[in-house]
Amino acid sequence: MSDHHHHDGDIDWKTQGVKVIPGDQLDPNTAQTPGMNRAAAINTARAGAQKLWAGTVKIHPNAKTGAHHHGALESVIFVVSGRARMRWGNNLEFVAEAGPGDFIFVPPYVPHQEINASTDEPLDCVLVRSDNDNVVVNLEIDPVEKPEAVKWVDPIHRGET
Repeated sequence: MSDHHHHDGDIDWKTQGVKVIPGDQLDPNTAQTPGMNRAAAINTARAGAQKLWAGTVKIHPNAKTGAHHHGALESVIFVVSGRARMRWGNNLEFVAEAGPGDFIFVPPYVPHQEINASTDEPLDCVLVRSDNDNVVVNLEIDPVEKPEAVKWVDPIHRGET
């Protein structure tokens, strides 16, 4: 290997290695949406991450985002507490809900809307994105009245009951 990064002596692993970011030291100086509180934990500025952004988002009771997508970014949402409702599609015609312990995957360019399905409980999530660029493309979509519920089917375990 000629790549100098593979020679242990060249890198100060103490300062360039694993980082623990305490939950009470997240950075709220990130893009905010009314009814939501985002805080960055892992990004380039704080942790040196080149390909990931991670943080928390708290969505107030009954709050929802406008319709939007995140460009080429992939997003993973992990629900810590509360009830998430996701709507997606060209007319936000599909809907699914997620609760504590559930993961939500949002592929690139998918028009979607995040909703706190509870009228009295906040929705607490961990958010991970595939890039530090905070791409949000807002879309003019009139949500349909009765979206079609979509049940998740794992393609790996298809056919099992």
